[in-house]
Amino acid sequence: MISQLSGVVVSVSGNVLVLDVHGVGYKVSATPATLTSLHEGTKTSLLTHLVVREDALDLYGFTSEIERTVFHLLLSVSGIGPKSALSILSLAGVKTIVTAVNDSKASYLTALSGIGKKTAEKIVIELKDKMDSLGILTHAPEGDAGALEALTTLGYSIPEGREALKCVPETVTGENSRLREALRVLGGRK
Repeated sequence: MISQLSGVVVSVSGNVLVLDVHGVGYKVSATPATLTSLHEGTKTSLLTHLVVREDALDLYGFTSEIERTVFHLLLSVSGIGPKSALSILSLAGVKTIVTAVNDSKASYLTALSGIGKKTAEKIVIELKDKMDSLGILTHAPEGDAGALEALTTLGYSIPEGREALKCVPETVTGENSRLREALRVLGGRK
């Protein structure tokens, strides 16, 4: 399985990019947020998910581990395939999906065009235990979901990020402040 690609962006068009990795051009589908951060000629590294079908090999790319993890979790929901999962991730984003599941509010997802009530309810119900067991759900102070996403973007694992955020006093509020303190905690462990 191809789980990461590093190379030079050859082109960005629609919802795909072509990444040149040592002379081989890989076509990778990604969210608009990922694609807008990439420009032709720049070097980048993407976490990927490979879907093998009878007639194609499809790559999906992500800039953070938490984004890829939520994509994998969406794939585990019955009736959601890779294209639908990428579309939901594109429309809602990681924070909205995690918040909807955490608060058991399918309405957070149905407010977005393209996500129906039944699909949103299925996502919330089927992902609640899975996200909780992975430590993604936030039963902690405001700002932890965004701080956790930032920590995974910086290369920390989800469990490392959750443990660091648990060590941050609840009196520290706001995403940036909690992230800064979590980084201090992680820096002290090395």
